Amino acid sequence: MMPKLNFLLLLCVFIGACSRDPSSTTSTPSVTPNPPPAPTPIPLPPIGDTSNSTGVDVYVAGSEYNGSVSVAKYWKNGQAVALTDGTKDTQANSIAVMDSDIYVVGTEYYLGCKTAKYWKNGQAVALTDYKCAQANSIAVAGSDVYVAGEDESAVASIPEALYWKNGQVVTVTLGGPALASSIAVINDDVYVAGGEMGYAFIAKYWKNGQAISLTDGTQNGDAFSIAIAGSDVYVAGFESNGSVDVAKYWKNGQAISLTDGTKNANAFSIAIAGSDVYVAGHEESNNSMDVAKYWKNGSPVILSDASIQSSQAFSVFLATK
Repeated sequence: MMPKLNFLLLLCVFIGACSRDPSSTTSTPSVTPNPPPAPTPIPLPPIGDTSNSTGVDVYVAGSEYNGSVSVAKYWKNGQAVALTDGTKDTQANSIAVMDSDIYVVGTEYYLGCKTAKYWKNGQAVALTDYKCAQANSIAVAGSDVYVAGEDESAVASIPEALYWKNGQVVTVTLGGPALASSIAVINDDVYVAGGEMGYAFIAKYWKNGQAISLTDGTQNGDAFSIAIAGSDVYVAGFESNGSVDVAKYWKNGQAISLTDGTKNANAFSIAIAGSDVYVAGHEESNNSMDVAKYWKNGSPVILSDASIQSSQAFSVFLATK
């Protein structure tokens, strides 16, 4: 009998004035399933002090404005750790913890160009010098560090999807434009989720460099997060229905809609616990403000009040307790 596990749900939420433009394409792709019935929202329970009550450390990566620039930081149980000195704009996009080592990946802005880097226990490791590139996601497997991102220094600044393994570039696409938003490593297999331009932007993932398309390219789509559970591959993102973006995830290539297609929505992060699927993202409200939420098995949990300000949830993580 498998041991029973309880899970602590951790979310990274951004709150502020923000909006995104709907896609402008018009025809409906054949892969779009019928929208599911609108489930009843679940009220979010109060979240206690996880640093004291559960025995689980909570790590969050992000940035904080110091009055002149954004400073890349992470928070451990609510305590901020600055990764930069506050003289250049920086942002932290992803975090991973392996034993006692803390890895944070992000981007520094210098002379109008993005430079990709990660920090291990606060020490910066440059992935590029002054070459324009962006680092979006980090995964650690044993002693190997994988970072997914884009090279933005090609002709006409067209981004090309790639990842770094221990600082060495592995090209995912050539010619672009393409984006690599998320990376996962299972045994010796490397999975990268992102998108690539065709007639429209196509959501896809790559396994060991082999592309698997999730949308058919008749409408814009993109993939932002990937998770592997056993032999199953889960990817979160969106696909336009011709008028608005529909939050979705794909299980082994089969699309599951999280929203009904009447308001713009997006799915930025996915995590799996047994048979339960958690997806973090946002959906536009009736007053056109974004509302941060996550979905558990398709049922939305609302995280913010859209009557106050816009919000978006970018990451969900499940930790045993």
